[in-house]
Amino acid sequence: MTDVPFDVEKFLRQPLVARVATGKRIVRPVWFLWEDEAFWIFSGKWSRLTDRLRSDSAFELVVDTCDIRTGRTLQVIARGHGSVVEFDFDRARRKLVRYLGPDESLWDDRFRPPKEGAAKDIWWAKLVPDTLWISDQSFKPSIGGS
Repeated sequence: MTDVPFDVEKFLRQPLVARVATGKRIVRPVWFLWEDEAFWIFSGKWSRLTDRLRSDSAFELVVDTCDIRTGRTLQVIARGHGSVVEFDFDRARRKLVRYLGPDESLWDDRFRPPKEGAAKDIWWAKLVPDTLWISDQSFKPSIGGS
């Protein structure tokens, strides 16, 4: 990525929420990991994301921030194709650490990754962008700015 208005790699390493859209305009908020030039999202039997990607792999994903106090507004919009891949425990830990911190003993039980060999009902949705639209829409705040 060249000629971009901000450090996209640093931006996407933050624990932000993305919204991912799959066929028929179904949009869901997700935690993600940006790694190996792909967005990685947990999926499993509780979600229809994998079924949607298997029937139509096209996706759009938005990660954005807007700080009303400072006017800092950054956006990354990805369009591409996704696939369902085998669960990777190391990748799962990297993703969860960025959202929940490094001390697993403090994590909510719902977010503990399964033990090795127990991941039969969990997968990765690997979303590989064909295009990334990167935009700095920052503005001068009209009130309360710094």
